[in-house]
Amino acid sequence: MPMSWFLLSLALGRSPAVVSLERLVDPHDTARCSLGLSCHLWDGDMLCLPGSIEPASGPVLVPTRLQTELVLRCPQETDCALCVRVVVHLAVHGDWEEPEEKSDWELQEPRNASLLAQVVLSFQAYPTTRCALLEVQVPAALVLPGQSVGSAVFDCFEAGLGAEVRIWSYTQPRYQKELNVTQQLPDCRGLEVRDSIQSCWALPWLNVSADGDNVRLVLDVSEEQDFGLLLYWDQVQGPLKSWKQKNLTGPQTITLNHTDLVPCLCIQVWPLEPDSVRTSFCPFREDPRAHWNLWHIASLRLLSSGRWQLDAPCSLRAKMALCWQAPDQGPCQPLVPPMLQENVTVNKPHEFPLLRSHPNLCVQVSSWEKVQLQECLWADSLGPFKDDMLLVEMRTGPNNTSVCALEASGCTALPSNASTRAAHLGEQLLHDFRTQQCVQLWNDDDLGALWACPMDKYIHKRWVLVWLVCLLLVAALFFLLLLKKDRVKAAPRARKALLLHSADGAGYERLVGALASALSKLPLRVAVDLWSRRELSAHGALAWFHGQRHRTLQEDGVVVLLFSPAAAAQCQQWLQHQTVEPGPHDALASWLSCVLPDFLQGRVDGRYVGVYFDGLLHPDAVPAPFRAAPLFSLPSQLPGFLDVLQGSGAPRPGRLADRAEQVAQALRAALDSCTSHSGAPGCGEAWDPGPYPALE
Repeated sequence: MPMSWFLLSLALGRSPAVVSLERLVDPHDTARCSLGLSCHLWDGDMLCLPGSIEPASGPVLVPTRLQTELVLRCPQETDCALCVRVVVHLAVHGDWEEPEEKSDWELQEPRNASLLAQVVLSFQAYPTTRCALLEVQVPAALVLPGQSVGSAVFDCFEAGLGAEVRIWSYTQPRYQKELNVTQQLPDCRGLEVRDSIQSCWALPWLNVSADGDNVRLVLDVSEEQDFGLLLYWDQVQGPLKSWKQKNLTGPQTITLNHTDLVPCLCIQVWPLEPDSVRTSFCPFREDPRAHWNLWHIASLRLLSSGRWQLDAPCSLRAKMALCWQAPDQGPCQPLVPPMLQENVTVNKPHEFPLLRSHPNLCVQVSSWEKVQLQECLWADSLGPFKDDMLLVEMRTGPNNTSVCALEASGCTALPSNASTRAAHLGEQLLHDFRTQQCVQLWNDDDLGALWACPMDKYIHKRWVLVWLVCLLLVAALFFLLLLKKDRVKAAPRARKALLLHSADGAGYERLVGALASALSKLPLRVAVDLWSRRELSAHGALAWFHGQRHRTLQEDGVVVLLFSPAAAAQCQQWLQHQTVEPGPHDALASWLSCVLPDFLQGRVDGRYVGVYFDGLLHPDAVPAPFRAAPLFSLPSQLPGFLDVLQGSGAPRPGRLADRAEQVAQALRAALDSCTSHSGAPGCGEAWDPGPYPALE
């Protein structure tokens, strides 16, 4: 199955978004505030001790939102470090306490006091932990309870490429739950930093390209540089799962089979140096073939009677539902009413909402409204499908229920006048349901229940005599077939003959066709390319001739070489130059390459026969190597030709003469038509030996 490399190239050729970062020259941390606020950054780091939440006695300044931005801190042009800028948005919470004697109608004047807050920024990126303290002051004019007052910007926390960072913000003392944000920083591939960050200079760079149906990983690594390569499955649930890991020396090209591609297959490379930066990327997430492979290798597994699991190397967005599979192998019917579909988490056990298991109950896993997997998990433990009818009990009121039978056409209400199997047995099925002769598989107090009712007892066991007569007729027919088979075995099988000729035009092809048709009426199985043009076109001339020759000789048949003037000349040219002129003789070149080795190595006796037609070719014109096989002129030497052709299965002399005369009559008519006009198409330049001689 060829891969859609146009779609795959879109997935492989796309690099992560390249980001151009702002550069900071100042090597020290700084802080600034929005208009109207004043900020002060304490020197050095502080201990990260959030403390417990305390109640506020009046309006307080608290952080409401955190934002991050990546920048570069560059003391020198080519010596930069990745840095995380933090923006803290602030607001006023709480209100001033009002005196009790103040009248309700008096205007509320704002207190003439500003607010001062100590805002803590806590930063973690393994193995680094830092805490910075900012003092932010808000003038009294901006102190409006519940209103945002602006923001403070901190530059910046240095972090390693590809690291995961976590940032918290709270005030000291703390008046509310701290804010936090987690961010995965990009590596060297996603930033315009390869020439600015020294740790990126020695990093192996990786290109992914197509190699036929496979994928080629080309690692651009300098000579003799050692590096590590890790192929892993990046799973949403749980840590990454390693698949292959190697230590290599650059440069390297690694080929992956296209069947190994799955959406979560990721590649990680790094130089084998202390504290080296690792680069990871996952180029197959959007590749359709990778998604097809994932569903192809995913499998459902029964853990116990009520638990199952979907095994897959990658996470899947899918849902599970149960369906009912009838023994006739038709489509699995969704349950009515449908049980709640459950979102599937791969490699994790799930529970069935069933009271009892049944071999006809199957699990369907679907994605984007399409069934991707279906497994009848209980078939192995409970045996093959049963001829049971699934009855659906639906509760429509406190004391009101209705029953239907699940069939391929839908759920047939019982009783019913429909022409289905369940409708014909409606009364009997209802009787079994009411007398609890059916097995309850599922029950819900609000929706209803599912019942499996055996159908074995409704199979009619009458008409035994009719069945017996049918069995006797089958036995008699089988006995006759055995007798016929023995007769066929006793009769000798007709010998196979493969006719090889050159494409010398319509007239010569009619002559070859007349010979093939006449021989096929004898006890011979004739093969000729004129009768297999479609197969010849599909497989190619060389493959067809080679296969026919191999089968003919393997079945102890004979290969007949038909020489025309043009064929003889082309054979001679082939023997001298190992080629023929392009054009209509391409087929001749194909079969020559198949049969010539046998002639050159002396493997001719009983396998090959040469033939030319009276008046078209002198026997001396046949190339010398091919005269090692018996050579006959037709139709004058037909008896000898047929005797050699039929081998040990040749008939009595009188019978052989009759057959030779039949073939000769067919050939004379075709030969006369071919040579009646000088230079007739395909008959070549005629050689005049005189009138037709009598049959030898």
